[in-house]
Amino acid sequence: METTAILKQAPLFRGLDDEAFEALSSSMGEVLLARGQVLLHEGDSGNQLYVVIDGKIKLGRHGASGRENLLAVLGPGQMFGELSLFDPGPRSSTATAVTACRLQVLENADLSPWLAGRPEVAKGLLSQLAGRLRRANDGVSDLVFSDVPGRVAKALLDLAARFGKQTDEGMVVHHELTQEELAQLVGASRETVNKALADFAARGWMRLEPRSVIILDLERVERRAR
Repeated sequence: METTAILKQAPLFRGLDDEAFEALSSSMGEVLLARGQVLLHEGDSGNQLYVVIDGKIKLGRHGASGRENLLAVLGPGQMFGELSLFDPGPRSSTATAVTACRLQVLENADLSPWLAGRPEVAKGLLSQLAGRLRRANDGVSDLVFSDVPGRVAKALLDLAARFGKQTDEGMVVHHELTQEELAQLVGASRETVNKALADFAARGWMRLEPRSVIILDLERVERRAR
């Protein structure tokens, strides 16, 4: 999919007509990252908004013990960094390339005039912020009310919805995460997550592959995620 089509999936651009889209997107620059490269660190200053064009980016935070908690894994058409446009404080998370990535970046100075003159741009950013808050609330609820296998199932379904490909064999999900990273994403230990995955595989619900899974029984996994 070409860059223009992917950008139009981002909340910032969804409500814009073609002329406004061209004007705003022409202000954007490009950033290329190698796998494992850190784009920005938690606590850094910065006022840029990023849209993923190709590849996967993970957003994480580190606790006092040094353990990382993954907040999200983002793919094409998703954006991050929008908090800095409203609050110029330090970055709230570390952004690291899970795969080789291509991003488009927009500076606050280029976006600010659009926020004042184009309500649909502000609406797009508010939609992004509302979605972020909703996901945060869901995450807290899952930690309180769901067991680890349920959280693993839900995380895999979310990854499947964005990165999965339906085949005759099943839903192939190349999530590109290590089991440690998957554990960080669901807020559990690697050992507990490995046990849950092994159980799913033993039941015939999925097959485990390096940095990917093949979901063989989607209905069962959906039931376990509830």
